[in-house]
Amino acid sequence: MEKNEKQVYTLENEESGIGSVSVADDVVAVIAGLAATEVEGVSAMAGNITNELMSKVGYKSLTKGVKVDIKGGKVKTELAITMDYGYNIPATSSKVQEKVKSTIENMTGLEVTDVNVRIVGVQMQKGK
Repeated sequence: MEKNEKQVYTLENEESGIGSVSVADDVVAVIAGLAATEVEGVSAMAGNITNELMSKVGYKSLTKGVKVDIKGGKVKTELAITMDYGYNIPATSSKVQEKVKSTIENMTGLEVTDVNVRIVGVQMQKGK
């Protein structure tokens, strides 16, 4: 079993001269996941089988369904989402991409180059 190493990216700020700010990739993944779930039509983030099993034993990951790769101040994200039934998949996916990109860039100052969205399911309305 591979060890999942957490990466940290350091933001340089010459203006203050006080020190540096480090942002862990898990923080960027949480930001991406929360931004995606704010889009109307997105039911939930979907995880892999490991995340699903860990959530059943009490561990709930805020990075569920999100993969982030940060290299040289550029961010690539992959999201796995479940959508609500009745929403247009291409339009909703585009809104997710825009929301995730703008949120990460505004909160961290990193440049987002890719936001890949994978639809893994459709949530049917309860009671129907």
